[in-house]
Amino acid sequence: MKQANVRQFFQQFPNDDACLEHLFNVRFGQGHVCPKCERSAKWYRLQSEQAYSCQWCGHHIHPMVGSIFEKSRTPLQLWFYAIFLFTTSKHGVSGKELQRQLGVTYKTAWRMARLIRDHMAAVDGDTPIGGEGKVVEIDETFVGGVTTGRDWRERKTVVMGMIERGGDAMLKIVPDQRRGSLLPVIRANVAPGTEIHTDELRAYNKAIPVGSYSHKTVNHQKGEYATPCGTSTNQIESFFNHLKKSIAGTHTSVSQKYLEAYVKEFEYRFNRRMRPETMLSELLSRFPELDA
Repeated sequence: MKQANVRQFFQQFPNDDACLEHLFNVRFGQGHVCPKCERSAKWYRLQSEQAYSCQWCGHHIHPMVGSIFEKSRTPLQLWFYAIFLFTTSKHGVSGKELQRQLGVTYKTAWRMARLIRDHMAAVDGDTPIGGEGKVVEIDETFVGGVTTGRDWRERKTVVMGMIERGGDAMLKIVPDQRRGSLLPVIRANVAPGTEIHTDELRAYNKAIPVGSYSHKTVNHQKGEYATPCGTSTNQIESFFNHLKKSIAGTHTSVSQKYLEAYVKEFEYRFNRRMRPETMLSELLSRFPELDA
């Protein structure tokens, strides 16, 4: 299947009422048991507010409550269209671009983009990658800040990346490249029994517990980027290259405070690279933050 185009999007969601009905159907649906009278009910749309009423007791259900759309004065169709833009872009969407596309203020566009990124991260989840017979490449990179001066590393943010060959990616912001920062992330996000590929960073030799994982390395300092037996970190390095170019091209720069949200956005999109047509329906039908 191909991703929906703009015409198909507006055919499916021509107005706010269609968007609200979609939210009601994916979250509740006709026949939903009323939490007040505890009876399976037919629900009627109220014209005076964005809610549905129980046929038996008149109890109201608000489909937007608890979601990223709650308490927003921005039309629901614009929210849906903003999510559509996020799912059809390979390099992300800037706040200024949303402002131009939606006709809202920059403050509103920036807030919408932040909430959408948070929603993408929640939907993606943190299920550990790897496992018996699987290969996971692990590396880290520096993002943002100035690259000049002796203390340039202190002005940058360390992003740690883990990618399962043929599978999903997992990215985390870590304070530094030391064993104490890397080991907890590996244990929490890489399943035992995984074959881990890294470069020759000393911290990895101590950060990867022997017995829990097998560990192979490539020596970049000697010009080695892949061994005859298939050891490499080329995929995670390629991901980092795309991430940095996309941030520079789309956002120019991202502050350390919000970098994780942008990183998780690219993680979500990468993990659905083989099924991009599912992203829009997934983001408009799954609301894991409601269960948090």
